[in-house]
Amino acid sequence: MTELRTERLLLRPWRAADREPFAALNADAEVMRHFPAPLTREQSDALADRIESAFAQEGWGLWALELRDGGEFIGFTGLSRPAFDAHFTPAIEVGWRLARGVWGRGYATEAARAAAAFGLDTLAAGELVSFTATANAPSRAVMERLGMTHDPADDFDHPNVPAGHALRRHVLYRLRG
Repeated sequence: MTELRTERLLLRPWRAADREPFAALNADAEVMRHFPAPLTREQSDALADRIESAFAQEGWGLWALELRDGGEFIGFTGLSRPAFDAHFTPAIEVGWRLARGVWGRGYATEAARAAAAFGLDTLAAGELVSFTATANAPSRAVMERLGMTHDPADDFDHPNVPAGHALRRHVLYRLRG
């Protein structure tokens, strides 16, 4: 299975030991501020199962993200296929979710840049997308640092967020190869 390395990070397959820190970050209300709700342990484990299943099918996906210095699991970064219908699907998404304790160090951008390069170069994807709730300024900043572009005409109501919910409206960013 593919691993990606950056100067400070290892994007690698998931391990059983990742599930506990993954559940902790998914239960953190601040980490999940731009999602409808934090995840229970069962929901977090189900997400990890889906991530591992995607790796088995595709050979790539949302890699576990580890600090090369010390080996600490800090979240995930990688590529996935959105599992909902929208004007831009089918597509390959660049995504990330990091533990709050490592925010502000450039890890999301560093890891997402490696994942995007893999998607564009190795997978020969003509385009990658990324999306988030409109108010998620930190993730939007990562998208912009990656060189992704935003056209307000692409913004959409996320079909998995209930109608009327403050986080339903999403912005879409694109990166073309």
